[in-house]
Amino acid sequence: MRKKIVAGNWKMHKNAEQTEDLLNELIAKIPAELDAQVIVAPTFINLSSAVDHLEFTSIAVAAQNMHQAESGAYTGEISADMLKSVGVNTVILGHSERRAIFHETDALIASKVDTALTHDMTVIFCFGEELKDRQSKNHFNIVENQLKDGLFHIQAKNWEKIVLAYEPVWAIGTGETASPEQAQEMHEFIRETVRKAFGSDVAEDVSILYGGSVKPDNAKEIFSKPDVDGGLIGGAALKAEDFIAIVTAI
Repeated sequence: MRKKIVAGNWKMHKNAEQTEDLLNELIAKIPAELDAQVIVAPTFINLSSAVDHLEFTSIAVAAQNMHQAESGAYTGEISADMLKSVGVNTVILGHSERRAIFHETDALIASKVDTALTHDMTVIFCFGEELKDRQSKNHFNIVENQLKDGLFHIQAKNWEKIVLAYEPVWAIGTGETASPEQAQEMHEFIRETVRKAFGSDVAEDVSILYGGSVKPDNAKEIFSKPDVDGGLIGGAALKAEDFIAIVTAI
């Protein structure tokens, strides 16, 4: 049975002191009886302290990225082994900003997925179409190709380590808005695409998160859709009050 998940991607925000302050607020205010997995993804330099800080809580820690190589002359990069060594067992891969700003390809992301799975890590696999794709009505093809090229090479047994995160890039910071119905339409398509390739068991068990500007005022309606299993939260994850409201909406 698939999990409900709310993950906060902090991106390049929060220094060490600010990270501790936000974590303290989340620890104090997120309900202990919540029937969902809460994940936070601070910057690389604050991962170790976040793991220590959250040790006796139900909040998990994820990395925002990692390199595909085991080690080597890759200045500034972080390996799976390094993440595991500080207690991080989950990594976000293929985020729209990594694809757009750092030009990560489906093939590169696929190699990162392989490395993460080799290290028994959970992967939050991000994908989604841009505004031009939606306007040209090519959005389903884009999403299907990103899934197939970045993820469909893995074995069915590995899907227990995969969380999907659909990011409608056209609805993030563009002034455009994705409706809950549009979110459900795409999530249903994603689940059916997985079903065709890997069968009903995998499709029904995989969690599909929505990453299109979830906020406290729309979270409950979005999360109520049958194929939306939670959210990958950006800006709202940086404010304790907003993130807690989204978490409790699940």
